[in-house]
Amino acid sequence: QVHLVESGGGLVQAGGSLRLSCAASGRPFSNYVMAWFRQAPGKEREFVAFISRSGNSTYYVDSVKGRFTISRDNAKNTVYLQMNSLKAEDTAVYYCAAENRPAVVASGYDFWGQGTQVTVSS
Repeated sequence: QVHLVESGGGLVQAGGSLRLSCAASGRPFSNYVMAWFRQAPGKEREFVAFISRSGNSTYYVDSVKGRFTISRDNAKNTVYLQMNSLKAEDTAVYYCAAENRPAVVASGYDFWGQGTQVTVSS
């Protein structure tokens, strides 16, 4: 199995930026498709982005296209989410997830981090 730990969350003003990191251990990192999800208070967990094993392919939910960038460094066993032009509606707990194949629903992922809080003030 793979163990995931997110970091980098915090409080920012609308229009600001944050970079989230997800450090993986336990299995070869390159074996996994990696994804970011988020969950706001009172809402279901929402897909944000995934990245292929090699990092050559990415996919984003429409609401973050042009603002967020997912990337990975397989040598460091780390996946990142660069978040720019943050909006109040981006406020959520952000989770890193890993799976053997890509998916855009939470049920498609077997391994999850503990989450990191992102709060955007308006």
